[in-house]
Amino acid sequence: MPCLNEAETLATCIKKAQQYLQEYQVIGEVVIADNGSTDGSQDIAIEMGARLVNVKEKGYGSALMGGIMAARGEFIIMADADDSYDFTALNPFVEKLRGGYDLVMGNRFKGGIKEGAMPFLHKYLGNPVLTWLGKLFFKSPCNDFHCGLRGFRKQAILNLNLRTTGMEFASEMVVKATLNGLKLTEVPTTLSPDGRSRKPHLRTWRDGWRHLRFLLLYSPRWLFLYPGIFLMVMGLVVTMILLASPRVHSLLYSATAIIIGFQLVNFAIFTKVYAIQEGLLPPDKKLFNLLDRFTLEQGLILGSILFLIGLITSILALFQWESTGFGALNPVLTMRLVIPSVTSIALGLQIIFASFFLSVFQLKIK
Repeated sequence: MPCLNEAETLATCIKKAQQYLQEYQVIGEVVIADNGSTDGSQDIAIEMGARLVNVKEKGYGSALMGGIMAARGEFIIMADADDSYDFTALNPFVEKLRGGYDLVMGNRFKGGIKEGAMPFLHKYLGNPVLTWLGKLFFKSPCNDFHCGLRGFRKQAILNLNLRTTGMEFASEMVVKATLNGLKLTEVPTTLSPDGRSRKPHLRTWRDGWRHLRFLLLYSPRWLFLYPGIFLMVMGLVVTMILLASPRVHSLLYSATAIIIGFQLVNFAIFTKVYAIQEGLLPPDKKLFNLLDRFTLEQGLILGSILFLIGLITSILALFQWESTGFGALNPVLTMRLVIPSVTSIALGLQIIFASFFLSVFQLKIK
């Protein structure tokens, strides 16, 4: 149990957990990962016979990881020490863990959320939306990403190399478990109003944003690749239409969309490779196969061709201007040539330098 000033409810939670262990003859311990309490929570934990682990690094995720590292058991069940979850009803988790699952998530929406247990925004907006995004981005089978009651195989979770220190730790565990192919399931769980008189540590907008930010940062595909491809395709289609139209000033926007889209696709590749190298994401065979077929020389050739096309058409535009004695230009004719030329030059140079940049990453991969 992570703990930060939970003196009002800590004894009740410890007692219930000990009662469960004794009643069902489960060999285990109650670990309190204290994150700097100043209300005497540490003394309560010791008096109740729990094992106290002092975690100096602040944050919900830090406290949990400190407790996980210190725990002696093969299986770990984690939950907040605010008496919102029933520690006497842990059999569904233990049975699933003994059945071979690596991560067993509680599902409050299936088990029941008692009146006053969850704020309106959390129940109908925050949790459903963030869970939907998690399922969309990562194809996770989990239907309640932020349930605080969950059980897992200790070594399986340690192998994930979890790094976040705040409330987003809950999302990181589910996302990495899914991406790394851990055996994951869920069981119905009841959420009750907590027994504290103070406000909860969770801050709706701040912590909601941290969860959303984490989901986006761990999905280069949805953050960069798909928007990039959309901008490139739409920009190219609009450019082709406008080239045959007198509304050539709009070409500036369509050309910009192509360039920005290409940059986003680059970001998607660079981010994915970096994240894999740093152990943030698991290896991607499709990406590695693509990189194996792509060489620096191929990128240089393609980039140089686009650059030369843009340079040649720019020279043609200059000759066109010269034919008028460097006088007033017809925007319809000139923009049709200049804007695609500049776009081609920009894309060519981006491909050249992106190829060099990607080759730096490939040095480490190979």
